[in-house]
Parts: sequence; structure tokens; C-alpha cells
Amino acid sequence: MPTLLSGLRTVFDRPAPETLAQPDETKHSATRQVIALQTPAGPVWTPRDYAALARNGFMRNVIAYRCIRLVAEAAASIPFAVTCKGEAMAEHDHLRLLKAPNPDQSGTALMEDVYGYLQTAGNAYVEAVRLDGTLRELYALRPDRMKVRAGRDGWPGGYDYEAGGRRTGFRRDGDGFMPVLHLKLFHPLNDHYGLAPLEAAGNAVDIHNAACSWNKALLDNAARPSGALIYNGPADAANLTADQFERLKSELQETYQGQTNAGRPMVLDGGLDWKPMSHSPAELDFIEAKHSAARDVALAFGVPPQLLGIPGDNTYANYREANLAFWRQTVLPLAGRAASALSGERSARLDRIMQTDCLTDREKRLALGFPANPETESDDE
Repeated sequence: MPTLLSGLRTVFDRPAPETLAQPDETKHSATRQVIALQTPAGPVWTPRDYAALARNGFMRNVIAYRCIRLVAEAAASIPFAVTCKGEAMAEHDHLRLLKAPNPDQSGTALMEDVYGYLQTAGNAYVEAVRLDGTLRELYALRPDRMKVRAGRDGWPGGYDYEAGGRRTGFRRDGDGFMPVLHLKLFHPLNDHYGLAPLEAAGNAVDIHNAACSWNKALLDNAARPSGALIYNGPADAANLTADQFERLKSELQETYQGQTNAGRPMVLDGGLDWKPMSHSPAELDFIEAKHSAARDVALAFGVPPQLLGIPGDNTYANYREANLAFWRQTVLPLAGRAASALSGERSARLDRIMQTDCLTDREKRLALGFPANPETESDDE
């Protein structure tokens, strides 16, 4: 199984010194002190309710939660590598940055956030903080707070981040540096935002949640089907009075419902008789409906049901085969997508620098993030 992903040399296109300078105490993420910006073009608002998906899916549904955690943790465990001429470099500024992207997170924690946002929202945003032209820190930003701002040609021209009623804008600066990297999954009907697996699994998540609620309601009512109290009183008093009805209903709720009252014998008087109301097996077969919905949720995230302990699926012969398919079909393609996004402008950056006549060979190597002396590079390898 491959453990290295190459091509991170130009992660955010910036000139770098031979060694990464120590973080300056005055720098900070732009989203920590948000300022208001006004530009002519209007934002393109996300068409989904991210908060509802996060609450009903990730926060309330155990299957969706476990799927997202499995995918995010597995993909984040894959280490990135910087390569030169096909050989992995032992030391590089980007490697140090990816291991400790900011004061509050490790590189693994940052990538878990990125992959988790992709699974939940279909979008993930990484902010790059520079100081004196040098990339110093990386932050994963909440996708529901980020809005794409379309340019004159309709394609993204920048981003607006809103939090606490305040807004900051991200635009390309004079040297073409974009401080936000937008990763997104394929969406057939949207040019600016991706489609999350959690949204595709929305119906199955609702069914699974409803089955859990049904089961909870049965437990709250002594885990038995409901019934009816039949009044068999005298013919001249065929109905209970309003006071008798309310008193009876109150006594039933307080004395006979709930787990602590399960099995308590019911004492009836005044011509009352209890008649259980049975349900058909199909009406009570919520367990199979729950398992079916769980398999659909797992399918949307690309997680074999065997890894989640869901019965009724024998696609793979054993746990090991299911785990191998999970890595090959879900984890590695997702990590590869992230690596490609991080190194997306590599060729264009390389061409611009190599065709510039005003730079020396040493300056070109530094601009690409390599040691100034090729002999130093050979020694590191």
C-alpha cells in the first residue's frame, strides 16, 4: 500500500528560504480578526442547509458519524512527501509545515478536519497565512461560513468568510497568491460548490433516525404494542364522563408507562377491560428497515458495511477483504485528490519561474522551495 503522495512542492506558490523561519508572534489567521470588505460582485450562496445535515447526520446518526470518522482518520494517516526528480526529500519547508501547520493543530488533525468537511459539506477550505512573503501557517475553515464570490467571468474570483456578523475577504494579491485553497467533490448541478456524501445519504439517514426514534418510543411504553381500554358498563352509562376519562388517562401515564413500570399489573374497575392491539410483523419489522438504511448510508460514504458491524451484507468474504477495498476505493482516491489540489499550480509556477531572465539559478531554486546549493540537496537525499 502506498504511503507517500508526491507533488507538494508548490503547495501555495510562494518563494521560500532554505529553512522555515520561526513563527512570528504578530501573525495570525485572517479569520480570527475579521474585517468588513465591500466589492461589486455578489456572493454565490451555498444551496444546502449545512447545519441541518451536520446535526441530523454527523451528530445524531451513529452510522454517518462512524463513516465520516473512518474516512477522515484513515485518509489523514497517509503522510505526504515532497519529491525531487522522483526521489522523496527528507527535509523541506513544506514537510515541516504539514507536520505542524499552526500552533493549535498537528498536520494529522488539520487533514482530519479537511477530509471531515469534505464528507459533511462536499467542500473544504484551507487558509494559508503568509508573513513577509513566506508561508507560515495553515488553517481549515468551516465550509458553512465560506462563500464563493464570482468574478466577472462567472468563475470564482475570491472568497468571503463570515463569522459573528463580521466578514473578511480573500483575493489574489499582486503576485497571484490566493490565500484560500478550495477542495470540493463533484456536483452535477453547481459550478462553485461540491456535493457531500452526507447529502446524498440524507434519505437513508432520516429513515435510520426514524427507526431509532420508533425503538425508543417502544421502550418508553414498556416495549410492548399499545392497546385499548374498553368500557363495558351499564347500558344507560355507555360512556365515561369527562372527569373519569381525564383521571384514567393520567393514571395510565403516571403508573403504567415507562421502563420502571414495565410488567406492573393493571387493576381495572368500573367495567373497564384491556384489549391489546396487535401489529402485523411487517409493521413491527423496523429492525430490517434500520439495517437497510444503514447499508445505504455506508454505501454513500464508500465504507463496506462489514467494517461497521451492519448485518445482512456479504459483498466481501471477510473483514480483511472489506478493509482492503475500503482503502483502495475510498481512502486512497480521496487522499490523492487532496494531494492534487495542494500541488495544482505546480506546472504553471515552474514555467513562470524558469522563463524569468531576471532571476539567478540560486534565486529560482529558492523560489521553488529547494536548497540554494544542489550539493546540499544531494546530501539530504
